[in-house]
Amino acid sequence: MKFGIDRLLAEPDLRKPLEGKRVALVAHPASVTEDLTHSLDALIAVGINVTAAFGPQHGIKGDKQDNMVETADEVDPRYGIPLFSLYGEVRRPTEQMMGTADVFLFDLQDLGCRIYTFCTTLLYLLEEAARHGKSVWVLDRPNPAGRPVEGTLLLPGQESFVGAGPMPMRHGLTMGEMGAWFVGHFGLEVDYRVVGMDRWSPDAAPGHGWPESRIWINPSPNAASLNMARAYAGTVMLEGTTLSEGRGTTRPLEVLFGAPDIDAKAVLAGMEKLAPEWLVGCALRECWFTPTFHKHANELCHGLMIHAEGRFYGHAAFRPWRLQALTFKAIRNLYPDYPIWRDFPYEYEFDRLAIDVINGGPALREWVDDAAALPGDLDRLASRDEAAWREEIAPLLLY
Repeated sequence: MKFGIDRLLAEPDLRKPLEGKRVALVAHPASVTEDLTHSLDALIAVGINVTAAFGPQHGIKGDKQDNMVETADEVDPRYGIPLFSLYGEVRRPTEQMMGTADVFLFDLQDLGCRIYTFCTTLLYLLEEAARHGKSVWVLDRPNPAGRPVEGTLLLPGQESFVGAGPMPMRHGLTMGEMGAWFVGHFGLEVDYRVVGMDRWSPDAAPGHGWPESRIWINPSPNAASLNMARAYAGTVMLEGTTLSEGRGTTRPLEVLFGAPDIDAKAVLAGMEKLAPEWLVGCALRECWFTPTFHKHANELCHGLMIHAEGRFYGHAAFRPWRLQALTFKAIRNLYPDYPIWRDFPYEYEFDRLAIDVINGGPALREWVDDAAALPGDLDRLASRDEAAWREEIAPLLLY
């Protein structure tokens, strides 16, 4: 099984259109070949004229921890080429940046979730490439969450750096397929190509999207495991709350919540009573942790750990977005006045609640806070949007 970068390196015919061209690479720490060589080193080693590199959120080195922690531009000490930050002074490539290359190779490992900002970075790159007459090639990589789709569609006017367009939270696409959707949806006139994977089976067990032959490398500091990648379409919503997502521990974004003043056992019992069918496809385990930094730092938190892995994982049954929503609902029922929603600047949005930015609209928050709202109400809303999205993306699937 080969990723896009491996095919580009192994097949000279794929590289021929790059001859005589200036090439830029968009990369991060997980941008590696099958033998763990970083894509930048591998491309230069085969003679490709790499004239610039770009890093997304968290930086090309992957060292920046959190929301709105920016990376500065620098010069690569080995190759002497500029390393531009797309999460610093700008998030959209400038005219000067676009002028450094003719072809832009996009080689970012994604998590299959709309809010993971690499989606929006790809859109911005495509828009600027269309404006400046440049080419964009996606060197495709697996969607570790596989093909399942979940969540409500982002509403018009709710676009942000974590909401590039009207897609659900768990989109079911690879970055190559996502780029094709951007080109079509936004009517972009751009030279767009995908160097596809060879023999990727998104539904094959046990990886269900992630091949057993490839090790996991963090694409961002808190994306530390395949379990996290599977749960992320739900647990990322914790970023818009006062509840800990496990930052400051060794298993961030693999918990449904943690807090020093909430009874996790009681929350789980409430979830089982409300919608037991939303808890399937994983195991939930009571846990305790003390974050070393971030929310509730140095406080003992009671929470629930998600295990969407091993014998507990049911790929088709696991629905992390609903699972996380149910957690919020159970907490609201147990603690009606608990300040769940965190009001703070989130991904450069200052006038909307973070939870609404994350979900692309207020529907989930309103459902949680409405004492009369039932699980079926949210399920009907999401199911309609999920069906529409599956139909829309069907012609774009490459695998």
